[in-house]
Amino acid sequence: MIKNTLVVLLIVSLISCGGRISNQPANETGFKAIENELKTQFGDNAYYTNVSITYNKSIGNTVIVIVTKDPESLKMGQWNLVQDSWGQNSDVTITIPDGTRATDFMFQLNDKINLAKLGELVEQSVEKLKTEKDLDNPTLSIANIKFPKNGDVSKTEYTINLTPENGGTTFMFYYTLDGKLIKKNY
Repeated sequence: MIKNTLVVLLIVSLISCGGRISNQPANETGFKAIENELKTQFGDNAYYTNVSITYNKSIGNTVIVIVTKDPESLKMGQWNLVQDSWGQNSDVTITIPDGTRATDFMFQLNDKINLAKLGELVEQSVEKLKTEKDLDNPTLSIANIKFPKNGDVSKTEYTINLTPENGGTTFMFYYTLDGKLIKKNY
């Protein structure tokens, strides 16, 4: 009886720890889980001006967003998910040019812009570094969606910074929304 109870507790513990956002891998599946967490926290129809995922070996993933559920209010919040706990850092009020709508300068997570694609590109970037620079284990430093200030969605970029596992040079990759490499700096 006690043995069965311990086995059940161990399984529940493993399942609950595996789903933590801070422990998600820097790949398509892990970033899709992060996107699902954002949609759970802010809703499927939330608007963003920034989504960034940073990785630190000691605390795991940190997710930083500037988000609103009501874009026409021009009020947004900067939120961080650190060690699987949400906290709001600040309120943000945006200004927009006359004759425009707030949503012209924001994006939603959907089929066109999504974290699964960003995670896929992180995986590709890691493989490029392994091949081109003979690095054993490049690690994510930061990945984000860089939305242009002028609101031109076609100029949106996925940006990825990787570092060697034990620190050193930062390797930067810039991709279009459809995953074409724009440039790399290293």
